[in-house]
Amino acid sequence: MQKAGYKYMKVLGITGQVGAGKSTILAYLEEKYRAKVIQADQVGHLVMEPDTSCYKQICSLFGEQILAADQKIDRKKLGAIVFADQEKLAMLNAIVHPAVKEYIRTAVYLEKQKACVPFVVVEAALLLEEHYDEICDEIWYIYVDDAARRVRLKQSRGYSDRKIDDILKNQQKDSVFRKSCQFVVDNSSDFVENTFEQMDRGLKEHGFL
Repeated sequence: MQKAGYKYMKVLGITGQVGAGKSTILAYLEEKYRAKVIQADQVGHLVMEPDTSCYKQICSLFGEQILAADQKIDRKKLGAIVFADQEKLAMLNAIVHPAVKEYIRTAVYLEKQKACVPFVVVEAALLLEEHYDEICDEIWYIYVDDAARRVRLKQSRGYSDRKIDDILKNQQKDSVFRKSCQFVVDNSSDFVENTFEQMDRGLKEHGFL
């Protein structure tokens, strides 16, 4: 395959709290810069497909009660079990998280070999906890103030105040993100162009372009 000249392709990690607008930013990076975007949540679905190692381990652990009619894992059934039992959730995460990380590590390697995109973007809520700094050159934090986040979660997902309260209570603290990330993008504004300008500036200043 003809290489496009992206010899020093960097890997950008994107993280942030629920409702921060990460999807909008990923779409922008993909559309404007033709970046390769890899989302951990989507990879999580792939590694749990039938005949994978994860699938077999999860079925062995939880039994056929978690399977749908097509023999795929029913994520709602599985979720109902693990979110009511922290020990089982930890056991599930111990199977899925390493598999997701290895899949992403391989995907990044292959993109670097092809050298057909300017940079790779990896997005996950747990980039910090799962030590994705081993894969990413930098990790950027998408910040949104709690008031704006509350409004967006109500409008886009229909969440109740109680559910939002639970989310805010259980999220990683803002100070942890700021301490651990190399760049902070404030996505609190109603004008998304403000966010895009910050992304453009950051990409240039941090050597992704």
